[in-house]
Amino acid sequence: MGDFIVQDLAKPERANHLAGQKSPYLLQHAHNPVDWYPWGGEAFEKARKENKPIFLSVGYSTCHWCHVMERESFENRAVAKEMNEDFVNIKVDREERPDVDRVYMAFVQATTGSGGWPMSVWLTPDLKPFVGGTYFPPQDAYGRPGFQSVLARIASAWRNDEKGIRDQAGQITGHLRHFAEGRMDSGEEPNAERLDRGFEQMEVSFDAKDGGFGRAPKFPRPSELLFLFHEAARLDRNTKAGRRAIEMASFPLEKMARGGIHDQLGGGFHRYSVDGEWHVPHFEKMLYDQAQLAEAYLLGYQITGRTDFAETARDTLDYVLRDMTSPEGGFYSAEDADSAVCAGSREKEEGAFYVWTDEEIRAALGGGAAKAFEYVHGVEPGGNAGESDGKNILIQRHTAVEAAEKFGLGKDEMRRQLAKSNATLFEVRSRRPPPHRDDKILTAWNGLMITALAKAHQVLGDEKYLAAANRAADFIYKNLHNENVLTRAWLDGSSGIDGFAEDYAFLIRGLIDLYQSGLDHSRLEWAVALQKQQDALFWDRDAGGYFSSTGNDPSVLLRMKEVTDGAEPSPNAVAALNLLRLDRLLAIPGWCAQARKTLALLAGPMRNSPLVSPTTLIALNDLLLPAAQIVIASRRDAAATRTMLAEVWKLFLPGTVWVLIDDTARDFFAGHSEFYRGVREIDGRPTAYVCRNFTCNLPTADMAIFAKELASLHDPAKSPE
Repeated sequence: MGDFIVQDLAKPERANHLAGQKSPYLLQHAHNPVDWYPWGGEAFEKARKENKPIFLSVGYSTCHWCHVMERESFENRAVAKEMNEDFVNIKVDREERPDVDRVYMAFVQATTGSGGWPMSVWLTPDLKPFVGGTYFPPQDAYGRPGFQSVLARIASAWRNDEKGIRDQAGQITGHLRHFAEGRMDSGEEPNAERLDRGFEQMEVSFDAKDGGFGRAPKFPRPSELLFLFHEAARLDRNTKAGRRAIEMASFPLEKMARGGIHDQLGGGFHRYSVDGEWHVPHFEKMLYDQAQLAEAYLLGYQITGRTDFAETARDTLDYVLRDMTSPEGGFYSAEDADSAVCAGSREKEEGAFYVWTDEEIRAALGGGAAKAFEYVHGVEPGGNAGESDGKNILIQRHTAVEAAEKFGLGKDEMRRQLAKSNATLFEVRSRRPPPHRDDKILTAWNGLMITALAKAHQVLGDEKYLAAANRAADFIYKNLHNENVLTRAWLDGSSGIDGFAEDYAFLIRGLIDLYQSGLDHSRLEWAVALQKQQDALFWDRDAGGYFSSTGNDPSVLLRMKEVTDGAEPSPNAVAALNLLRLDRLLAIPGWCAQARKTLALLAGPMRNSPLVSPTTLIALNDLLLPAAQIVIASRRDAAATRTMLAEVWKLFLPGTVWVLIDDTARDFFAGHSEFYRGVREIDGRPTAYVCRNFTCNLPTADMAIFAKELASLHDPAKSPE
């Protein structure tokens, strides 16, 4: 909660050059007195013609501190006058143009030691950076130079030493280019030592009191938790190390679900916690967090059997289906942290939609129900977030069982009462002014959500999640795809921006998971076509790995490779996983070697700091596992087929793929591997083949035998006969 920032929604009538853009973020600034331009030739030409430096501001529409800087500086006419006189001003939506954001973020991080949004960078007219930072207060404050002071100094420096600035910018750009183009491989084959070191590093940084890793602010980094669950499988969950891996993954899931970072009424998760206890969130909700956290909770449930993990996964996915899904089936990008303090107000506060006073809860629920609800959710008359403002962030401080004992009710009766209270307060909250929602539909983030929904169908057995995943895939195919070329974003029409490596990698992964859930081979066929297109557009034939962009836009100074996990997983790591899975499904020549080459490229970063990309460690684990296939010969709609698949879906089987061969799919699979031509039912009954590297046990239609073979699939002592 922290600072409750007031935002004035009044806008001047005159529009700048952002009017007519599709990006919600750019449109938020279309009526600033700053003469903003979008990234493009018109702004670049103006800077060259007038010989002015460029001020580049990068952010996104649900960015809290972007709103703060807009209110304090970009809506200030005096500040805007200075900006318009001395600079050409460009706004970029980082979610639309991650290629532009990535280049200048590398500069800001290299020169300041940190990064974030809003990102503020000053460029020469030929787009080379020379000064950068993030949020600037309007005046000198908090030990930071004020924005107006920085503007004045840079404008003066440009007038007095333009050549020196250009020379410096050229040198900086040269260093960045050398870094971006340099080979990252260490000459070593990736091996299990990287996995051991990653696990050891996580043990060192593990917070045994509150869960998670490191200190506040705490971000839920799902790739770390997924890596730990994979480690538990590698180390054997029955060993001390395996149990420790499960503990380090499960405890943060439990603490986050009970904390204020988890929306206790509406489901889903906020971006991060400003404290170390997961209590006080930064209230924005991002689609990529919902997708990855749902996947982590699903895997936690699959491995541990904890029903609270299943419930949290379900409420997260249901939030997305309820509030973040377009009528056509695509998924929206984000919801803002800020919202109006009351209906009709021009003032916004961070968290206003989510926080409660004691009086509001008592008025809505009445005496006894309010007392029980407040006991469970940690509500205090003066507020529970460390500020004497009366505001409460709902957490789970006590369980329903504890509440039943305290208030003398039966456990089931208390659960029913709490469920009714939740529903009542959710309905009351729904009448508040909602946070701004960014309705932009991004291909990459939709790919992440398709994965989560497909896995939810498998683990929870709910057909609505498979249906939602299929609708999203169909939406992308219709609106963001043309002859296997992807578009980055859609909002009332295509953005016209070509897809980036992460768009391909995340969607391909989603389509593979969708095939593994619905067994519709057309999804796999599309994934193969997109993988070939990704290779054509982004693959580095010399060093291996995937560039983030095509290199076709001359305004983007550097062609970089994203090798670390940030808020989203590394596209290179996801691509390696995709190649391995497609190879195991279809035995496509060269794709396993391509995955190996990608991971070899990342061996250096993995050696020096394995946890820069836990997803890379997951891909390495998959590479080192024996390739395994489960092949079922049957009709897709046969009851016995569903029974066999349910047996597969009960288990966590890393490195394993499963295939359904029926009359509609046989030709597709046999076209890639002759192995599939011989897969047949026995005596007209659904038949399973459990295989390693396409060498199989004897086929069986016996469920008991099939279950036994699945249980021993990763036991190296029990290879196929």
